[in-house]
Amino acid sequence: MVLAISFLEAPLKFRAPGVTVPIGLGIGRLVFRALNGIEIVFAATILAATVIDPPTAGVITALMVAIAALLVQLAVVRPRLTRRSDAVLAGYDAPRSRGHYAYVALETLKVAALLVGGILLLVHSVS
Repeated sequence: MVLAISFLEAPLKFRAPGVTVPIGLGIGRLVFRALNGIEIVFAATILAATVIDPPTAGVITALMVAIAALLVQLAVVRPRLTRRSDAVLAGYDAPRSRGHYAYVALETLKVAALLVGGILLLVHSVS
């Protein structure tokens, strides 16, 4: 989901005919709110699963990195992006945001951590 939305849908929507910056921001806000909600549910499920049946330390570390990245996105980066998009949607000519770079970096970290955690889980379950 993160790969499809963050690295495919988000940049492509602004290239679609007739999609203005305000329309793209409105769509993005809805999509990322939904994605983040689902990610929170998955993170809670992962936490519960690791308490019920603790995996190896490497798996726990990788998954906690992914969850930490999500929490930083939600608590630090997304509120800043929301303030900027609020200004743009209100008609202000807000400067380009560096917050998107932070968000993309955290998305990349999250994907890498989930891949590592998943691979370690597979290796552990096969052995």
